[in-house]
Amino acid sequence: MLTIYGVYCSRASRNYWMAEELGIPFTSVPVIQARLLADPLAAGARLNTKSPSFLAVNPMGLIPAIEDDGLVLAESLANNLYLARKHGGPLAGADLREEGEMLAWTLWAATEVEPHTVKIVLTYDNAAENTPDGKAVIDASVKGLARPLARLEAHLQSRDYVVGNRFTVADLNLAEVLRYAMSESYLMERHPQVKSWLARCHARPAFQAMMAGRRKEAEAA
Repeated sequence: MLTIYGVYCSRASRNYWMAEELGIPFTSVPVIQARLLADPLAAGARLNTKSPSFLAVNPMGLIPAIEDDGLVLAESLANNLYLARKHGGPLAGADLREEGEMLAWTLWAATEVEPHTVKIVLTYDNAAENTPDGKAVIDASVKGLARPLARLEAHLQSRDYVVGNRFTVADLNLAEVLRYAMSESYLMERHPQVKSWLARCHARPAFQAMMAGRRKEAEAA
């Protein structure tokens, strides 16, 4: 049985979406970010990234982590690559070439895209988007995304999805990284192929199920 550690409103959303896509049973352990608590080590504090029981799972104190038949992994994008390889099907690579492409796009998302998109989402999380400093961070991040988004826009000119012209783990991983920048609607308007591709990804029932989990979680907070 797969166990996913982390709340839906975190990078764990990537692993929840993947589990929904694969249609596999999983247990959710809602570990919250310690920074959201006044005293994460207080008696009775919610299970969080500084809780000793979670640090025994991931000593780095970061979410998500997954445990699957005794294997513990703690990098959200790698978790999804592992699950795709284990369970197979259309989300996984059909051959070594596709596996290589999926790995390359996932690493590209992590190294070329997320360093910019995460700054955007954190600016909004801190309610700083309308402050001078916040606007400067967003502007710099948008400029940093220009080249990667131009690359993805060109790639999608002749295909609906990034690998094999079908929805795969590569699309899921990249779409989740780019979701952090969707607040900047003008950025998507500049890249119509990327915008259409994201719409296709987000129309999937598994994504909608994951987002329903996020909304339910937010309402209960």
